[in-house]
Amino acid sequence: MNPPTPPTNQHTTVDLDGLRATVLAVMERQRIPGLSLAVTSSDRLLHHEVFGLADLATARPVTTATRFLWFSMSKVVTATAALRLADEGRLDLDAPVTTAVPSYTARGRRGRGPEPRLRQLLDHTAGASNPLPLRWVRPAAAPDPADDEVHRLLRRARPTRRIGGQARYSNLGYLLLAEAIAQAAGEPFEQYVQHAVLDPVGMHTTGYRHDPTGDHATGYVLAPRPARAVLRAALPAGIVADRHGDHVALHPFTVTGAGYGGLIGNASDAARLLRLHLADGTIDGRTVLRPETTRAMRTITTPGKPFDLGLAWFRRPADRTTRPGFVEHWGSGGGFFNLIRLYPDADLGVVIMANTTRRYDHDTIARSVHRRFAP
Repeated sequence: MNPPTPPTNQHTTVDLDGLRATVLAVMERQRIPGLSLAVTSSDRLLHHEVFGLADLATARPVTTATRFLWFSMSKVVTATAALRLADEGRLDLDAPVTTAVPSYTARGRRGRGPEPRLRQLLDHTAGASNPLPLRWVRPAAAPDPADDEVHRLLRRARPTRRIGGQARYSNLGYLLLAEAIAQAAGEPFEQYVQHAVLDPVGMHTTGYRHDPTGDHATGYVLAPRPARAVLRAALPAGIVADRHGDHVALHPFTVTGAGYGGLIGNASDAARLLRLHLADGTIDGRTVLRPETTRAMRTITTPGKPFDLGLAWFRRPADRTTRPGFVEHWGSGGGFFNLIRLYPDADLGVVIMANTTRRYDHDTIARSVHRRFAP
């Protein structure tokens, strides 16, 4: 494995050698090609260091500019956009979903029961199912999906579980939330997020489009040789690429349904999002959310499966009594597994992005960061 690239914004009093050893041990044990690690407080980037390869075929290293598919970490940006509209009085989170998206089929299978509220989309209690989004992707060079393709997915967002009950994670719920945001903002979802969240937060290299000239990590699936044929059958044409040792590469692709998992960006941009949330909605003197709104987002109020939920931010039920306390969001899918985590009491945020499909021991890395950077 290649040695780590020298860090930027180094925090000189920290035992970085111990942190590097932890990261490299996890990568070697779990056969991760490349990884980008960023650490931030509410007012500045504390550390950004990269490890391994962005592309195995060319031995191209990960750099601090390397972009990764965010997948479900995008939900925190989607929620931030919704809460900004709510702060401005343009979106009533306690209104029925049908008031924002009239085409939504609000009732359950038998046409009875309460209508879900917009707030329940945020905390995954709106009753929407969560089908495996295997084919909700397309090659990066393919045209944008037709509106009817997204609407076909939205039709599947009607309640199939008890509304207002236990939180049950749902990608479909966030697709529906993105549609509500677009209706309230009076413009396409991606356009609104760009000028309402990404631009004011300073996330200038993050967006919903693949830039073919940019520095992108290649996504990999660690799989036995017969699995390549299975992947080609499961994923849309043009996604599965060549094998490199035990890893199957994926061609660049984008996600159908930006609101649940469509962002592409680097770890330092993700750290800026964490800065915003650690600083209660303000970054570089610019207010994006009210302090009370930002704190409400990271307050875990709803028990669930597989996560307990706030408004987008979550934690596993197994971590309810873990100290130091934290909230987080994962972003996983074909080729990538990422984490953003907030330790609010320590004014510390951690970003881990890796070009591997398989879940790895990100918790060990995050805890190693906390031990070294927490005051």
